[in-house]
Amino acid sequence: MTTTFDALALPRDAQDLLFREARTANAFTAEPVTDEQLREVYELVKWGPTSMNSQPLRVLFVRGEEAKARLAPHMSEGNRAKTASAPVTAILSADTDFHEHFPRTFPNYPGAKAAFADDAGRTEAAKMNALLQVGYFILGVRAAGLAAGPMSGFDKDGVRREFFADTTLLPLVIVNIGHPDHSGTHPRNPRLDYAEAVSVI
Repeated sequence: MTTTFDALALPRDAQDLLFREARTANAFTAEPVTDEQLREVYELVKWGPTSMNSQPLRVLFVRGEEAKARLAPHMSEGNRAKTASAPVTAILSADTDFHEHFPRTFPNYPGAKAAFADDAGRTEAAKMNALLQVGYFILGVRAAGLAAGPMSGFDKDGVRREFFADTTLLPLVIVNIGHPDHSGTHPRNPRLDYAEAVSVI
Protein backbone atom coordinates (compact mmCIF):
# COMPACT_ATOMS: atom_id res chain seq x y z
CA MET A 1 0.00 0.00 0.00
CA THR A 2 1.39 3.40 -0.97
CA THR A 3 1.08 6.10 1.68
CA THR A 4 0.53 9.64 0.40
CA PHE A 5 0.24 11.41 3.80
CA ASP A 6 -2.74 13.33 2.40
CA ALA A 7 -4.52 12.83 5.72
CA LEU A 8 -1.96 14.99 7.55
CA ALA A 9 -2.63 18.69 8.05
CA LEU A 10 1.08 19.55 7.95
CA PRO A 11 2.43 20.34 4.45
CA ARG A 12 4.68 17.63 3.01
CA ASP A 13 7.79 19.84 3.04
CA ALA A 14 7.29 20.43 6.77
CA GLN A 15 6.81 16.69 7.32
CA ASP A 16 10.09 16.11 5.49
CA LEU A 17 11.91 18.76 7.54
CA LEU A 18 10.82 17.26 10.84
CA PHE A 19 10.85 13.54 10.01
CA ARG A 20 11.58 11.95 6.64
CA GLU A 21 14.55 14.04 5.50
CA ALA A 22 15.89 14.89 8.96
CA ARG A 23 18.98 12.97 10.03
CA THR A 24 20.96 12.51 13.20
CA ALA A 25 24.01 14.75 12.90
CA ASN A 26 27.45 13.34 13.67
CA ALA A 27 29.51 16.22 12.21
CA PHE A 28 28.86 19.92 11.78
CA THR A 29 29.93 22.83 9.62
CA ALA A 30 31.47 25.97 11.07
CA GLU A 31 28.25 27.94 10.52
CA PRO A 32 27.20 29.36 13.89
CA VAL A 33 23.99 28.81 15.81
CA THR A 34 22.65 32.06 17.22
CA ASP A 35 21.26 32.73 20.66
CA GLU A 36 18.04 33.84 18.95
CA GLN A 37 17.69 30.43 17.28
CA LEU A 38 18.19 28.66 20.61
CA ARG A 39 15.59 30.85 22.29
CA GLU A 40 13.11 30.25 19.49
CA VAL A 41 13.62 26.49 19.77
CA TYR A 42 12.69 26.59 23.45
CA GLU A 43 9.77 28.97 22.86
CA LEU A 44 8.32 26.37 20.47
CA VAL A 45 9.17 23.28 22.49
CA LYS A 46 7.63 24.55 25.72
CA TRP A 47 4.12 24.09 24.26
CA GLY A 48 4.43 20.29 24.04
CA PRO A 49 2.16 18.50 26.52
CA THR A 50 3.37 17.01 29.79
CA SER A 51 1.47 15.34 32.60
CA MET A 52 -0.28 18.03 34.68
CA ASN A 53 1.72 20.62 32.73
CA SER A 54 4.70 19.60 34.86
CA GLN A 55 7.39 20.82 32.41
CA PRO A 56 10.39 19.24 34.20
CA LEU A 57 12.84 19.70 31.29
CA ARG A 58 15.78 22.00 31.98
CA VAL A 59 18.26 22.93 29.26
CA LEU A 60 21.90 23.95 29.62
CA PHE A 61 23.47 25.15 26.36
CA VAL A 62 27.22 24.51 26.31
CA ARG A 63 29.30 26.78 24.06
CA GLY A 64 32.96 27.59 23.69
CA GLU A 65 36.19 25.73 24.31
CA GLU A 66 36.26 26.17 28.08
CA ALA A 67 32.75 24.83 28.60
CA LYS A 68 33.26 22.00 26.09
CA ALA A 69 36.49 21.05 27.88
CA ARG A 70 34.46 20.54 31.07
CA LEU A 71 31.99 18.32 29.24
CA ALA A 72 34.37 16.25 27.10
CA PRO A 73 35.78 13.97 29.83
CA HIS A 74 32.27 12.80 30.67
CA MET A 75 31.32 11.85 27.10
CA SER A 76 31.80 8.30 25.86
CA GLU A 77 34.81 7.98 23.58
CA GLY A 78 32.70 7.70 20.44
CA ASN A 79 30.84 10.91 21.22
CA ARG A 80 33.73 13.23 22.11
CA ALA A 81 34.79 14.31 18.63
CA LYS A 82 31.25 15.02 17.42
CA THR A 83 30.56 17.01 20.59
CA ALA A 84 33.73 19.04 20.11
CA SER A 85 32.72 19.85 16.52
CA ALA A 86 29.20 21.02 17.36
CA PRO A 87 28.63 24.79 17.65
CA VAL A 88 26.31 24.17 20.62
CA THR A 89 25.63 21.20 22.85
CA ALA A 90 22.49 21.00 25.00
CA ILE A 91 22.46 19.07 28.25
CA LEU A 92 18.83 18.09 28.82
CA SER A 93 17.91 17.34 32.40
CA ALA A 94 14.87 16.56 34.54
CA ASP A 95 14.15 18.84 37.48
CA THR A 96 12.90 16.63 40.31
CA ASP A 97 11.46 19.72 42.04
CA PHE A 98 9.16 20.51 39.11
CA HIS A 99 6.22 20.44 41.53
CA GLU A 100 7.37 23.71 43.10
CA HIS A 101 6.01 25.50 40.02
CA PHE A 102 2.52 23.96 40.19
CA PRO A 103 0.84 26.96 41.84
CA ARG A 104 1.62 28.87 38.62
CA THR A 105 1.69 26.14 35.96
CA PHE A 106 -1.28 24.04 37.16
CA PRO A 107 -3.44 26.45 39.18
CA ASN A 108 -6.70 24.59 38.48
CA TYR A 109 -5.61 21.88 40.97
CA PRO A 110 -4.52 23.49 44.26
CA GLY A 111 -3.42 20.11 45.66
CA ALA A 112 -1.03 19.34 42.81
CA LYS A 113 2.17 20.13 44.71
CA ALA A 114 1.17 18.03 47.72
CA ALA A 115 0.35 15.10 45.42
CA PHE A 116 4.05 14.84 44.56
CA ALA A 117 5.45 14.85 48.10
CA ASP A 118 6.93 11.36 47.60
CA ASP A 119 10.50 11.74 46.34
CA ALA A 120 10.68 8.45 44.43
CA GLY A 121 7.39 8.94 42.62
CA ARG A 122 8.23 12.55 41.81
CA THR A 123 11.63 11.57 40.39
CA GLU A 124 10.02 8.96 38.14
CA ALA A 125 7.44 11.49 36.93
CA ALA A 126 10.18 14.06 36.30
CA LYS A 127 12.19 11.63 34.16
CA MET A 128 9.20 10.40 32.17
CA ASN A 129 7.87 13.85 31.35
CA ALA A 130 11.31 15.33 30.66
CA LEU A 131 11.95 12.53 28.17
CA LEU A 132 8.70 13.47 26.43
CA GLN A 133 10.09 16.98 26.20
CA VAL A 134 13.41 15.69 24.85
CA GLY A 135 11.47 14.39 21.85
CA TYR A 136 9.81 17.78 21.40
CA PHE A 137 13.24 19.43 21.72
CA ILE A 138 14.71 17.40 18.87
CA LEU A 139 11.77 18.35 16.64
CA GLY A 140 12.16 21.98 17.71
CA VAL A 141 15.80 21.97 16.64
CA ARG A 142 14.78 20.55 13.26
CA ALA A 143 11.99 23.13 12.93
CA ALA A 144 14.67 25.82 13.26
CA GLY A 145 16.44 24.40 10.19
CA LEU A 146 19.19 22.91 12.32
CA ALA A 147 20.32 19.34 12.91
CA ALA A 148 20.23 17.50 16.22
CA GLY A 149 22.59 14.79 17.36
CA PRO A 150 21.04 13.23 20.50
CA MET A 151 23.27 11.04 22.64
CA SER A 152 22.82 8.93 25.75
CA GLY A 153 26.45 7.80 25.80
CA PHE A 154 27.87 9.85 28.66
CA ASP A 155 28.60 9.59 32.37
CA LYS A 156 25.40 10.97 33.88
CA ASP A 157 26.82 11.11 37.41
CA GLY A 158 29.94 12.87 36.13
CA VAL A 159 27.93 15.45 34.21
CA ARG A 160 25.73 16.03 37.22
CA ARG A 161 28.73 16.63 39.48
CA GLU A 162 30.39 18.90 36.92
CA PHE A 163 27.43 21.08 36.01
CA PHE A 164 24.58 20.47 38.46
CA ALA A 165 26.14 19.80 41.87
CA ASP A 166 23.81 20.69 44.74
CA THR A 167 20.81 21.04 42.40
CA THR A 168 17.71 18.94 41.73
CA LEU A 169 18.63 18.35 38.07
CA LEU A 170 19.21 14.87 36.65
CA PRO A 171 20.94 14.77 33.22
CA LEU A 172 19.12 12.52 30.75
CA VAL A 173 20.21 13.21 27.18
CA ILE A 174 22.85 15.37 25.49
CA VAL A 175 22.09 16.87 22.07
CA ASN A 176 24.61 18.40 19.67
CA ILE A 177 23.13 21.21 17.59
CA GLY A 178 24.31 22.85 14.39
CA HIS A 179 24.31 22.81 10.61
CA PRO A 180 25.15 19.27 9.49
CA ASP A 181 28.26 18.23 7.63
CA HIS A 182 26.79 15.30 5.74
CA SER A 183 30.17 13.65 5.32
CA GLY A 184 29.47 12.34 8.81
CA THR A 185 25.92 11.17 8.07
CA HIS A 186 25.43 7.42 8.09
CA PRO A 187 23.12 5.63 5.64
CA ARG A 188 19.56 5.65 6.93
CA ASN A 189 18.59 2.43 8.69
CA PRO A 190 15.22 0.76 8.04
CA ARG A 191 12.11 1.56 10.10
CA LEU A 192 9.46 -0.93 11.14
CA ASP A 193 6.38 -0.96 8.95
CA TYR A 194 2.94 -0.05 10.26
CA ALA A 195 1.84 -3.68 10.43
CA GLU A 196 4.90 -4.61 12.46
CA ALA A 197 4.53 -1.89 15.09
CA VAL A 198 0.83 -1.07 15.28
CA SER A 199 -2.22 -3.02 16.44
CA VAL A 200 -5.85 -1.92 16.52
CA ILE A 201 -8.46 -3.51 18.80
